[in-house]
Amino acid sequence: MKRSLSLRRLAYSAMALALCLVLPFLTGQIPQIGQMHLPVLLCGFLCSWQWGLAVGFLAPLLRSALFHMPVFYPMALCMAFEMAAYGALCGWLYRRLPRRKSSLYLALIGAMIGGRLVWGLAEILLLGLAAIFLFSGLHVFPTAKNNRKAIEKDWRDSIAAMEKVIPEDGSDHI
Repeated sequence: MKRSLSLRRLAYSAMALALCLVLPFLTGQIPQIGQMHLPVLLCGFLCSWQWGLAVGFLAPLLRSALFHMPVFYPMALCMAFEMAAYGALCGWLYRRLPRRKSSLYLALIGAMIGGRLVWGLAEILLLGLAAIFLFSGLHVFPTAKNNRKAIEKDWRDSIAAMEKVIPEDGSDHI
């Protein structure tokens, strides 16, 4: 009995993952429909929070690897965390709340709010790290040690290098 339940959950999860890959092709003209989100939420409800988490995390990464949509960085990575939170929270809340019709809606709303919070956090972390690497590479990061001295030294060095190349009288000697 336990083996057939786990096989059934595996089959439902595989179908949800397949729907995550195919559904955006069918609803591509209607951007208001959460194309990959619906199968992940269903997987969380039908299978469990573990399967919802796994399908939610793998779906955008697999779709990005196969079809190059969504773009891997930052969209697919952020979507992976968001949809993993959708699947996990939806399944976990549904199992914890009492068995009533209103519990279904509460679990859905809680998962959607939690998923969006995870999305925002992932965006901040991924794009924030990119900004830190960019600014530190350009030596304009505000907390860089001796930042002003380094910029002034680079400025003097560049002027000295130009003076070696460009003659002072302005003539075109080569």
